[in-house]
Amino acid sequence: MLDIRFCRALQVMMRLAIAAEDGSEVRSSTQFAEELSTNPSLVRKLLVPLHAEGLVICTKGRGGGARLGRPAEEITLAEIYRCAVGDKPLWARSPDGEHVCMVAARTGEYFASLTAEVEGAVLAALGDRTLADSVREVRGLDAEPAHR
Repeated sequence: MLDIRFCRALQVMMRLAIAAEDGSEVRSSTQFAEELSTNPSLVRKLLVPLHAEGLVICTKGRGGGARLGRPAEEITLAEIYRCAVGDKPLWARSPDGEHVCMVAARTGEYFASLTAEVEGAVLAALGDRTLADSVREVRGLDAEPAHR
């Protein structure tokens, strides 16, 4: 199902990429929570799969926090997306009902195929973009006169 996990995970990763560029690599869940207007426990839940895949390195304790596990140029948006959404489908199909006609009998199968095709296209598009590309694009948007 569409939700905000990918958007939030991407925001966290972009902030880590910018922090790495600025020389202040480690960011705490409290810092992220303030910037995202959420709570630190949600941020920590977002970081768990990113950490498990090696996209971030997390350290506990005073002065701890998260930092990029690899350079931003080596992290694709597809990797971040997969960490954020896991195996959840892009769209949920409606429950099977009584198969009273061809549409009712075959819609589930058709929808599963359509969803797989669309998810493949999404992952291909995200796989062509890196975290570093995203930071550059956002900086470009910020530099436009309408955003000043």
